[in-house]
Amino acid sequence: MSAESASAIQRGQVDLLDFIDWSGVECLNQSSSHSLANALKQGYREDDGLNLESDADEQLLIYIPFTQVVKLHSIVIEGPEEEGPKTVKLFSNKEHMGFSNVNDFPPSDTAVLSPETLEGKPVILKYVKFQNVRSLTIFIEDNQSGSDITKVQKITLNGTTVETTDMKGLKKIEDH
Repeated sequence: MSAESASAIQRGQVDLLDFIDWSGVECLNQSSSHSLANALKQGYREDDGLNLESDADEQLLIYIPFTQVVKLHSIVIEGPEEEGPKTVKLFSNKEHMGFSNVNDFPPSDTAVLSPETLEGKPVILKYVKFQNVRSLTIFIEDNQSGSDITKVQKITLNGTTVETTDMKGLKKIEDH
């Protein structure tokens, strides 16, 4: 994809941070001292000294509900070259997933991140699979180096709210 078409797609997309229902956000296997807020919350995620780290092994399971239905366009996951996420599976509207059943469901999309991607390059998602998203589950399966700890510096979700469709802008078809 050329840079021109990527920027054209980005027009109208917003950071969906303001539409996250923080009361329902969960992250399984996060280190208590390096929690998801470090990678997801405004201000924290901009601080290079803060990151989300996995605890018992390299896997992380992140559940993000939204306050309204969104269309998800792309995701940015930033992390260090060695411990940054590699295989990331995304599930639309799948609630109550755990490590025991995450592989029972086909992901809506799978991204294999490269060290270059982890520097902040957006991963364009299969847009048709993310049209009416009430929640997003992000399963980080492994990391770049195969180490026990996965580190995520920043997660940004780009898209639009379904409610922002401008009905006034649509021309009404008159009956003749």
